Amino acid sequence: MATRVHRPREDAEFDFILRMSGVPVLAYFIGTWPKAIEPCRAMDLVVGAIADDHTGRLTVVRTDITRCPAATERYGITGAPSCVLLKEGEAVAHGTGPMTLAEVRNLLDGHL
Repeated sequence: MATRVHRPREDAEFDFILRMSGVPVLAYFIGTWPKAIEPCRAMDLVVGAIADDHTGRLTVVRTDITRCPAATERYGITGAPSCVLLKEGEAVAHGTGPMTLAEVRNLLDGHL
C-alpha cells in the first residue's frame, strides 16, 4: 500500500488528520473480522493506487472500524470495506463493499 495512506490508531488521530488536511479526504473503513479481511485487503491495492494518483489533491485514510468507532458511527458505516469522501469533514460521497479502481474514481469524480 502507498506510504501516503494514513492509518489512525484512534478516533482522536482520525479527527486530527481531518482537521489538518487542506484537501478532501477519502476515508476507507476496514474490518478485521474474518469475513472482512480478504475484501479489505483487495481494497488496499485500489486505495493505494488512488493515493498515488491523487498526491497533493486528496488525503487517504485507512480507518479500522474497531479502532475508530466514533468516526465509524459519525459517517454511518455499516459494513467493511466502505469509502467516504469528505470535504471539510462533511460526507459528499459514499461507497460500500469491494470496489474497483474505476468505481472509486467515479466516487471521486466531480469532487476534486
